[in-house]
Amino acid sequence: MKNVTTMLTCFSLLLSTVIFSQDLAIYVSDAANFNNGPWQIAKFNATGNYEGALISVDDGIVWPQDIVFLDSEEAVLISNLSAAGIISKHHWATGDFIENFAEGTGGPTRMKVGPDGLLYVLQWSNTINKVLRYDLDGTFVDEFTEVGVPQSIGIDWDSAGDLYVSSYGGSSIRKFDGTTGADLGLFISTGLQGPTNIWFEADGNLIVFNYNSGIVKRFDATGTFVSDLITGVNGCEGFDFFPNGDILIGVGSDGSVRRYDSNFNFIENFVEPGILLTPNAIVIREDIPLSVPENEMTTIFVTPTVGNKFVINTPATTFYDTIEVYNNAGSLVDTISLNETKIWDASGYAEGMYFLVAKYNRTKATQKIIIKKK
Repeated sequence: MKNVTTMLTCFSLLLSTVIFSQDLAIYVSDAANFNNGPWQIAKFNATGNYEGALISVDDGIVWPQDIVFLDSEEAVLISNLSAAGIISKHHWATGDFIENFAEGTGGPTRMKVGPDGLLYVLQWSNTINKVLRYDLDGTFVDEFTEVGVPQSIGIDWDSAGDLYVSSYGGSSIRKFDGTTGADLGLFISTGLQGPTNIWFEADGNLIVFNYNSGIVKRFDATGTFVSDLITGVNGCEGFDFFPNGDILIGVGSDGSVRRYDSNFNFIENFVEPGILLTPNAIVIREDIPLSVPENEMTTIFVTPTVGNKFVINTPATTFYDTIEVYNNAGSLVDTISLNETKIWDASGYAEGMYFLVAKYNRTKATQKIIIKKK
């Protein structure tokens, strides 16, 4: 009986993990051939399957660097290392361009919302290279740091709230007062080879990606080298964490996105080489099309749930006039008129997961289907 109970417990945990993972999406900035493209913000599901480009060069991005979602606006910001110095704003489900959030920066790279709720933006090419701050509505606040950081491309705060910025060209990490922006000097000045992303661990150690040497290094809270954690990841840039602590890291040398556990042990190529060219930013978050607000319910509009021809069920025609069809990138691909259609022929669409959405008063109903051709 004990073994049965253990097996059921393990199965329950596995099932809950699978269900939770199905609600995640992974967004990856692909800098491709740097200033020559082709650029995209690629979308993958929780198992690493490519679902297409949420945003592409056709949506106005140029040499993308980072991704920040603005949930309150259902929008996403993309920093573009272009001559115009633009941070562009796009609809978070379709990728459609909305407006320029900021213009005229010195080649914006990494972006991060700070402890004060402002957006911090690093600059690559400006001769001043100070860290910029913006309100989340796009209003410019200030040049926050006392001095600039040339080719800055990594940012984080320690537990005391002080700010740290990596310099790719200077192979160093500089520290700033987190309240005033005063320069507190070089935190790390040796042992780095083109540092990109940085982050602080809970114990105060600092993790540093070294793009040129392909080594992920750990330093203690005083900036003293501790150990090499990962080697052989040349062009390492871009990272994020799964809920269980696993880490995704973009590897520019082969275009892969690699998965490691919380102890930095390699698990798998989450994205195999060949789909991306230069993954340089990663965001793991709730999948926009799969998110279900409190006023949203799931229902059965059509049967079967897998196929390429679907029968419209009677409850759908009773309460709704139309059903909108979205692909897994969040793009509207069809609108079904329930007054005219009894069988919806989806054989003309690509295979994959789709979402049927209908609204009645303030209630939204959804159904997930899979189009599969025989």
